Amino acid sequence: MNGAEILDSGYSWRRLMLSLAISIVGNVGMWAVIVVLPSMQREFGLDRADSTFPYTLTMAGFAIGNGLIGRVVDRFGITWALTGAALMQGFGFLAAALFPGIWGVTLLHLAIGLGAAACFAPLIADVSLWFLRRRGIAVALIASGNYLSGAIWPLVLSGVLASGGWRAVYTVLGWVILAVVIPGALFLRRRLPMEAMARSDEVSSARARATGFSPRALTILLGIAGIGCCVAMSMPQVHIVAFCVDLGYGPAVGGQMLSLMLLGGVASRILSGLVADKIGGVRTLLIGSVAQTLALVLYLPSDGLMSLYVVSTVFGLSQGGIVPSYAVIVREYLPAKEAGARVGLVIMTTIIGMALGGWMSGWIYDISGSYFLAFVNGIAWNLLNVGIILMILFRTRSAGRVPA
Repeated sequence: MNGAEILDSGYSWRRLMLSLAISIVGNVGMWAVIVVLPSMQREFGLDRADSTFPYTLTMAGFAIGNGLIGRVVDRFGITWALTGAALMQGFGFLAAALFPGIWGVTLLHLAIGLGAAACFAPLIADVSLWFLRRRGIAVALIASGNYLSGAIWPLVLSGVLASGGWRAVYTVLGWVILAVVIPGALFLRRRLPMEAMARSDEVSSARARATGFSPRALTILLGIAGIGCCVAMSMPQVHIVAFCVDLGYGPAVGGQMLSLMLLGGVASRILSGLVADKIGGVRTLLIGSVAQTLALVLYLPSDGLMSLYVVSTVFGLSQGGIVPSYAVIVREYLPAKEAGARVGLVIMTTIIGMALGGWMSGWIYDISGSYFLAFVNGIAWNLLNVGIILMILFRTRSAGRVPA
């Protein structure tokens, strides 16, 4: 198939499954530092805010990579982007495992995050090119690789962490990334046929004419909303292990809650993808944002073990579809040739929100002595996100869904 018929084809789905496997391995760079955070804190004698600096640098690199690597994908294809990023992330892990000082380790997390970025927004953008009618569920599935990575790796590496410490964990991850991502990327060399790109752009242009926002205005609004939602999202995701340690439940329980939260997020992402194919990305994003606000409120009175397990599951089920919805909205309204850059830019803002929220929650903890006000802070930021999405929805002048 060399024309528009390749969209939503069997090849598209096989490419998606391979991309998902690469994503599960490559996205570990975003989650590894969360799992080893208490271990690093003890080794280097840090307070809670300072111990989050490696995570903040990881997310900074992840954000920059999502914004820049998308342009590489638009021009040269996903294979070159994944290969270069795997080398950077793999050797970043290996070097961090050997470095003796905290500041050197912290700076290496910038490279780890930058390398991991290729396995998120750029890979989402590439997958979105190969689908039209089923783009929502396709984007949701590939975006789930990020959460599956966060759910699987903490459990897989818990034994390594207990026996060899965080340095042994980083050594294992460095070699696994080099051995899996680079060979897998070679099977994604095929580029989208021009006929398929033209068909996709025809539908996107029809949707764009139905809205009252320019592409730039829509991108800016989505970016601000992305920061708000992910400052809120980062509070449980980044600090759940440390939160459980403070409550006396230990890091293993915190890791289990993180895995449960992220597995719930996978289910939420898949459901949101199905919903987005029916009602569009904007309405799907609004549903997820409101649900995330309610889930954060439930954390406020919860400090018992069972209640935390339940609330973490509810949180995962509520927020998992939010970030993929941003990518769906971008692809619904903007040209395919800009997919990498535009999706990457919007996803970059969500990651900036995660980085800001991770540090901000630790800072609030150091000042107040608990995470209560950090949860309140997350709720306030998420209300900003909900307000922007409502404004976009009310300003839309669409007369109805544009058929695919």
